[in-house]
Amino acid sequence: MADPASHSILAGPDASGQRLDSYLAARIGTISRSRVKALILEGACRRDGTVTTDASETVQPGTLYQLALPAAAPALPQPESLPLDILYEDDALLILDKAAGMVVHPAPGNPDGTLVNALIAHCGESLTGIGGERRPGIVHRLDKDTSGLMVVAKTELALTRLSATFAARDIERRYLALCWGLPNPAKGRIEGDIGRDPKDRKRMAVVKSNGKHAATNYQVLEQAGLAASLIACRLETGRTHQIRVHLAHIGHPLIGDPVYLRRRPAAAKLLPPEVRDMALDFPRQALHAETLGFAHPITGAALRFTSPPPSDFKALHDALLACA
Repeated sequence: MADPASHSILAGPDASGQRLDSYLAARIGTISRSRVKALILEGACRRDGTVTTDASETVQPGTLYQLALPAAAPALPQPESLPLDILYEDDALLILDKAAGMVVHPAPGNPDGTLVNALIAHCGESLTGIGGERRPGIVHRLDKDTSGLMVVAKTELALTRLSATFAARDIERRYLALCWGLPNPAKGRIEGDIGRDPKDRKRMAVVKSNGKHAATNYQVLEQAGLAASLIACRLETGRTHQIRVHLAHIGHPLIGDPVYLRRRPAAAKLLPPEVRDMALDFPRQALHAETLGFAHPITGAALRFTSPPPSDFKALHDALLACA
């Protein structure tokens, strides 16, 4: 393993009264306060040459602090050279357009070939280490067969700040979906706590107790008569997966959804045979993360990206709308 990097910081008059972990994190600028605190507790910090393990101690002006940063350990997932559609990248983060069919994290059944494997290969040494491990920081997830925009942190500080931004919902996220039927009203809010389906633990459902609060706003953009609709969804809370749960709950499941579309929808009878077969045979949930906007976690600059739906989604959309 390479020698640990060491930051030597001489506290100036402006440091007076500050907490040690907060002060060092601000001066170093690339790691979070919680990570600095953990390193101090591990004995990685010296005050005028003497180890200090009190992360909350008050900084004294004129004192020399040294913080040793262990080299980031190799990430457990192995790097794999896989195609990525990257729209933006800098030292702190990257924005990519995830293809449908790509799993985000390695897991049983998908140990490799994932987005994380591809990102480790793509980013290489630009990953400075998150939690002491050289890996990308997945801020939010998309299901395997959901396409569209994702932001990935490359540093611990960026991950911490982006996670806080997402938790505070200080972001713009818009999704496009093709669903069965025509939601009524055409614009509305679906609210329902989400938890494990008591009848099928492999999927989620709107539940009456022990669920997590979730709300999804939707608006019908176009319709294929009463058979199907193109809708825009914005998350008020929670994760992308809740769109699938909420739309199924109100009787308008996503076209192609292998989990929440349990029977042949009655609305399919309203389509011409060729288009009906195309919709019934669509091999994935018709959901695409189209818009993503937020403030850059380091610079504060406004970032906003849009992604047109992939070709399979567009072909289905065009065929359905031709029936309108």
